[in-house]
Amino acid sequence: MAIFFNISEIYQFAIKIEENGEIFYRKVAQNTKNKEVSDLFIFLADEEVRHKRIFEEHLSKIEKYEPPEIYPGEYFAYLKAYAEELIFPKNIEKELKREDILEAINFGIRRELDSIMYYLEIKDLIPETQHLELDKIIKEERSHFVRLSNLKKQMERKEV
Repeated sequence: MAIFFNISEIYQFAIKIEENGEIFYRKVAQNTKNKEVSDLFIFLADEEVRHKRIFEEHLSKIEKYEPPEIYPGEYFAYLKAYAEELIFPKNIEKELKREDILEAINFGIRRELDSIMYYLEIKDLIPETQHLELDKIIKEERSHFVRLSNLKKQMERKEV
């Protein structure tokens, strides 16, 4: 199978996903009047920042890779657009009901799962020598999914 991606591309994409996730969680936190909910989403935004730092640290340790392309920047423009439009679309928090925390949590859970699925799929497109690095990214995203799922259960118990 031809190798189309390099682990540095995957890290650049992961960094963009984390940046967009941070923006989403902070905007939801700002749009709620409930202090407990706001604090929770600030925590999640801070987790996105922490994940981004981890990915940037991994990226700094590997050789920079620039894919071949016809027009400069076209390939990374594609990855950027994918991250912005599919994982954490811009202004998505405006589509969520202002005080529906479960809706926001469910949206976050779906986006974390989308990220995990992307990384699992992309694993076949990178060299085997880079699978361990990609597994670290998947582990971080699973951690986010678990945190959001646990939070959802707590919130559902409060509503009963």
